[in-house]
Amino acid sequence: MSQLVESTDFQPTDKNFESKVHESFAKQPFMKTLGAILTKVTPGYCEIRLPFHEQLTQQDGFFHAGVIGTIADNAGGYAAHSLMPEGASVLTVEYKLNLLTPGCGDYLVARGRVVRQGRKLTVCLSEVSSVKDGQEKICAMAVVTLICIQ
Repeated sequence: MSQLVESTDFQPTDKNFESKVHESFAKQPFMKTLGAILTKVTPGYCEIRLPFHEQLTQQDGFFHAGVIGTIADNAGGYAAHSLMPEGASVLTVEYKLNLLTPGCGDYLVARGRVVRQGRKLTVCLSEVSSVKDGQEKICAMAVVTLICIQ
């Protein structure tokens, strides 16, 4: 079960933050290749869902760690992007990923939440859960640091 919840502490500087995030997400060919879906955006929070597909697995049939890291990074990135001013974008500076259990099941869900927003750098927490038969289990956590590009 997810431990990461939406925060109500942040106010977006761009009133069109939600459409800005959806438009940016839609421009990522890699997300289309993976089959990832942006399911929720609120100020400082983002959720991404990734259905299981055999091409996303490693040799034992689990979701590949690279795929898990990718959606953890994107969830944190878009949580940060939701708070950026109009015309700004974000780039990941660093992320650390902890793989807790194998990612397996019907789909993955990544949730990203801003922890601290600074003038240049924003730090987010991301959590990735695998969902099988409606049961959710955390399989990875990440700390993602992003920079605002004006």
